[in-house]
Amino acid sequence: MPRIYLERREMNDELRRLVDLLESNVHGSGVAGECAPPFDVIESAAAIEIVMDIPGVDRDGLQVVFSRGMVLIAGTKRASRCSHADATFHLAERSFGRFARGVRIAGAVDAGRAKATLDAGELRIVLPRLEERRGAQITIPVGSA
Repeated sequence: MPRIYLERREMNDELRRLVDLLESNVHGSGVAGECAPPFDVIESAAAIEIVMDIPGVDRDGLQVVFSRGMVLIAGTKRASRCSHADATFHLAERSFGRFARGVRIAGAVDAGRAKATLDAGELRIVLPRLEERRGAQITIPVGSA
């Protein structure tokens, strides 16, 4: 099976520009990575799935792009509101703000059939695999001229 690489810091310049473009389209100006929602990458013979927990992210404020073997996910995770005006936080572990995450995919996937769904704060991206063609025997029909 092909190997999957998770990465953020080692994006080439073109992918960094794409992340910057996604951020400006989704959020306006600013720096990405104010939060880093956790995600899983699941590999099977049929597909590669990326599952990300992003409660508080609206579908309209989310962009998912596949470019040059990399899935880029950008959006904004909104802070939940505190109903008490005079409240003081004693512990705050949940992260909020803009994010841009990248997952490099090694191997052949059919990006044209990829699907992304957002349900109950869970983003699920499914990238179906292409059939391996190298080494396969293909019969070429012989016709008359």
